[in-house]
Amino acid sequence: QVQLVESGGGLVQPGGSLRLSCAASGVAFNGRMFSRYKWSWYRQAPEKERELVAAVTDGGGTNYADSVKGRFTVSRDDLKNTVSLQMNSLKPEDTGVYYCNAHFESAILRDPLNYWGQGTQVTVSS
Repeated sequence: QVQLVESGGGLVQPGGSLRLSCAASGVAFNGRMFSRYKWSWYRQAPEKERELVAAVTDGGGTNYADSVKGRFTVSRDDLKNTVSLQMNSLKPEDTGVYYCNAHFESAILRDPLNYWGQGTQVTVSS
């Protein structure tokens, strides 16, 4: 079965760091398929809409929300089939549930593939 498992969340003081990981498994990610997805990290604070935090494309390009530029780094490990989000200089505003997302589109598929992890809680508080 297809599964995305997130880990690394927790409680951290402002200015601290956390590293989130998303491990992918299942037929959808076999072989070279893992690196062909667009991988993204989203977060959702209480009573707020889900927002895109960071993404890495199949070509290795990255993009970030303005609020996290210079502090967060997204990376992809094709050998381990994992995607990570290094979060530095954390602020209370970074608090929320962080979700891993994989998206793939191809002309050979009728519909795109879109998968979500269960999320991991990040709390930044003194």
